[in-house]
Amino acid sequence: MFLAVLCTFIKWYDFKMARGVHAVHQLLHLTNKAVFNRVPLLSSSLPGCRRYTDFSGSDSHDVKRERIIEKLKPAEYFNLTRDIVAPWAEHKPSHPALLVTDGHNKLTISYHTLVSEAKRFASALSNPHPPALALVLLPKMPQWWVVNLAGAWCGTIICPGVTQLTAKDVSYRVKHSGADCIICTADLAQALDTATRGLSRRILVSEGSQCKYREGWERYEDLMNSSEECNVECVNSKGSDVAQLFFTSGTTGKPKMVPHTHGSYGVGHITTSRYWLDLCEDDLVWNISDTGWAKAAWSSLYAPIMAGATAFVHQMVGFNAEEMMQALRDYPVSVLCAPPTVYRALVQGASFHSGFPSLRHCVSAGEPLNPEVMYEWTKVTGLSIYEGFGQTETTLLACVVPGMRLRPGSMGKPAPGYDLKVVDDSYQELGPHQEGYLAINLKNSVPVGLFRGYLNDEEKTQEMFVGGYYLTGDKAYYDEDGYFWFIGRSDDVIISSGYRIGPFEVESCLLEHPAVAESAVVSSPDSLRGEVVKAFVILAEGYKDADHTALIISLQQHVKKNTAPYKYPRMIEIVETLPKTVSGKIRRVELRNQEWGK
Repeated sequence: MFLAVLCTFIKWYDFKMARGVHAVHQLLHLTNKAVFNRVPLLSSSLPGCRRYTDFSGSDSHDVKRERIIEKLKPAEYFNLTRDIVAPWAEHKPSHPALLVTDGHNKLTISYHTLVSEAKRFASALSNPHPPALALVLLPKMPQWWVVNLAGAWCGTIICPGVTQLTAKDVSYRVKHSGADCIICTADLAQALDTATRGLSRRILVSEGSQCKYREGWERYEDLMNSSEECNVECVNSKGSDVAQLFFTSGTTGKPKMVPHTHGSYGVGHITTSRYWLDLCEDDLVWNISDTGWAKAAWSSLYAPIMAGATAFVHQMVGFNAEEMMQALRDYPVSVLCAPPTVYRALVQGASFHSGFPSLRHCVSAGEPLNPEVMYEWTKVTGLSIYEGFGQTETTLLACVVPGMRLRPGSMGKPAPGYDLKVVDDSYQELGPHQEGYLAINLKNSVPVGLFRGYLNDEEKTQEMFVGGYYLTGDKAYYDEDGYFWFIGRSDDVIISSGYRIGPFEVESCLLEHPAVAESAVVSSPDSLRGEVVKAFVILAEGYKDADHTALIISLQQHVKKNTAPYKYPRMIEIVETLPKTVSGKIRRVELRNQEWGK
């Protein structure tokens, strides 16, 4: 079926780079002529539900890449709810948009129900007028999807955040974003009451069967019950209007504000949906990311909806590898998107060798995947893990897809629409195997999915957009076949006695040792060498009672033997836990600050 995706160009008001152009997007295999009359379509379509296996030969990924590039056209107007969800709801009203479970109970929400709820909430938000920007701090619950789609319908910018944010965090976000609304759980409402008293609208959502009342707050359920299904027209949002505002994770400094438009995500995530995740409407896709991060908008909202697929939502209280594996057997999850941390935990699980019968496609993002994890996963499941790379500031930048040669640890080749380069300190492009700064070439065109700059931070924007490039802040190189390899964040790279050492390679080598369950590598100050490599290691079961002194020597010798000797960790600290973001990324910055703060 053909999914109407109204392609747009990016622009937002502070960065005068708008281009007014026509609308695109299509419905996958659509035969209902009424939808064609409602949505502007192109005569050519996305590849529909053709799998990568429909393409033969070594160039299959190139064929699909060119087809996707054809769809990355600018448009003047786009609205996710009106132009994507509503047509799906009309064409296949009973098809599930969400499958939600807590491990015991199951709830299925159809496309018709989802769009009806979104319109109803948009009407409630619009009385008397919609908020300009809403902070949304909701866990993995259906209301998160409803609120996002309602925001698109009535023109409210959505600013997501993790539910672990403190009152101080929220105060920072309110002050810098100009938010005039917050939507959060009832428990969070209590903790954030003082920090949010200046907001025009405060809405609390129950996580149980009945929503608590709190003075000064509106209840989501009351708003839904008091609102008609839809008594407000959908805003005719331009592709250049801001739709989502993200705060960066703060792993390399104070959180910065990243605006994305209706166009940057509405067009940019065609690549995520059809090229990397390879989604079709019969897929059940499980994206592990927390709802507070941009990755949730990528693979839990935009990508599934564009394909008319079903998003699988598991409300685990905390990550549990055995519980996750049981869910993969109990539910027909066909596409899995998870960070390497999750795959590492799964392959170490007691029941891993039972396999997952419904899985057909697995992707990984967030950090490079270790080859040994890939090997174990493929050996048991028969499936490869296709890596991808992107940022809060972009859509999918690079990836590996079926039809491409697998090279574990590589972020793959540039995604459609992006011209990736590696440049030096003078912004000169480097050749194969030369380490430098990963950059997006803007000299010929500006990618649809690239943001236009940090909100209210012109200095940081100019620092990143320089010399005809956007600098990602990552160190990388590419090989002779055009595969890109991540070295580390620019400030993660360790320079010891003149040698530049990327933490990932050392971490990967340590993980090959049977005594290591997890590792994180950072720099530590050294009077002789400037800085040295220090590793923090979590021991695997069976090694926790081993002699630590002897084990540390063994780990050092292991790294010396299996990688360049100068990269071995001169310091190793055995720990019980490692600091991580909610999305599972190791916070090296916290460990590094701990070392240099000494």
